[in-house]
Amino acid sequence: MIPPKFEYFAPTSLQEAVSLLAGYGEEAKLLAGGQSLLALMKLRLASPKYLIDLGRIGDLNYIREEGGRIAIGALTTYSQIKRSHLLQSKCALLPQTATWVGDVQIRNRGTLGGSLAHADPAGDMPAAILALDAELKAVGPQGQRWIQAEEFFLTTFTTALAPDEILTEIRVPVLNGQKTAYLKSAPRPSDFAVVGVAVRLQAGQNGTCEEIAIGITGVTDRAYRAKGVEKALKGKKLEPQAVQEAASTVTQGVEVNENIHASRNLRAHLARLFVARAIQAAR
Repeated sequence: MIPPKFEYFAPTSLQEAVSLLAGYGEEAKLLAGGQSLLALMKLRLASPKYLIDLGRIGDLNYIREEGGRIAIGALTTYSQIKRSHLLQSKCALLPQTATWVGDVQIRNRGTLGGSLAHADPAGDMPAAILALDAELKAVGPQGQRWIQAEEFFLTTFTTALAPDEILTEIRVPVLNGQKTAYLKSAPRPSDFAVVGVAVRLQAGQNGTCEEIAIGITGVTDRAYRAKGVEKALKGKKLEPQAVQEAASTVTQGVEVNENIHASRNLRAHLARLFVARAIQAAR
């Protein structure tokens, strides 16, 4: 299908983009990599009157270490994240997760900021961002503010960004000695996650869990932290039985999705299974 007519803007600065978005409000949509928005427009599930393309704002594409954290511009692509030597050595969870995103064409065009702002409940990157306790920078007409990852994802395709704000940067920690892993169940490796699990783990020499953070995607209407699993494991030895018992709490208090890919019972079972597998993979 062909999308309805729209007016197209290609600002070359963040200030110009913010001004355009503030001027056109909810009738405008931001275009980053376009891997989600353009498909929705072709199906006429999204029909913005104004399209603001951020692709010419070069200042939003970078990966650099600043003040003990790693700053990533919102227009940084999955391929850049996957290939980044800085991330591979100091925050490997993001390259590990980017490897699972779509196919080569999608990874070459899709962006980290676009994925997070789109907030698909089955997207891969939100789980990793949650497990990393990331901070997200939003810029609007009133200035800038930082949003914690746990406060960013509200529900399906909905985030804490105001209608006139643009996500510009994501900051993640430098992982000193912490182990990470991302695993997912999907019909094909390039598909959205039926269940996806991101793990960040610090274990002592005797196998005791000193620190753990687990991000879950694909299970409910948004990505979330598996706080019950984390609480059950912290301070305990990561023995198989303890991990299995903790993993059984992953969907407690969550309304599990059901669709053509998995029933509620199957998806809940996969969540428990992949939490245990991801913890083992991180170790």
